[in-house]
Amino acid sequence: MIVTENISLSTGGNGDIIDITPEVAGKVDGSGIKNGSVNLFVPGSTAGLTTVEYEPGLVADLAELWQRLAPQDITYQHDKRWGDGNGHAHVRASLLGTSLVVPFTSAGLALGTWQQIVLVDFDNRPRSRQVVIQIVGE
Repeated sequence: MIVTENISLSTGGNGDIIDITPEVAGKVDGSGIKNGSVNLFVPGSTAGLTTVEYEPGLVADLAELWQRLAPQDITYQHDKRWGDGNGHAHVRASLLGTSLVVPFTSAGLALGTWQQIVLVDFDNRPRSRQVVIQIVGE
C-alpha cells in the first residue's frame, strides 16, 4: 500500500532548522501501514532534509558549517543572473539534498535515540514550505 500526505510549515529562512519528527511519526501512525518506509521530499531548490540530534549546540554547529562551505557573503553566478541574493541557498540545498527515507516497524520510525528528522530552509527570506510524505509498506 502507498499513502501520500503533506506537511505544511512556515520557516524563517536563513538556515532555519525545523524538527518535523512528530508530524512525520503522526502521518506514519495514522496511515494504517505497520511496516515499511516513509519517503520525504521538499519541493523547491533552497531547502533540504536530513536527520540530526536536534539540540542548540548542533543547530549552531550546522549554521557555522554552512557558512564555511557555501558562504552567504560571496559572489554567486545565480545572483548575477537573477539578482535575488540566494545563490548560497541553492548551493547549500544541493549539498544537503531534498529527500530522505526512513524505515519504520510496528508503525514506529526506526530512528536512533537522539535522531530527529529536520527541514533546513536556506533561503534568504521566510517561506511557506511543503514536505511531501509517501508512506510505503504493509
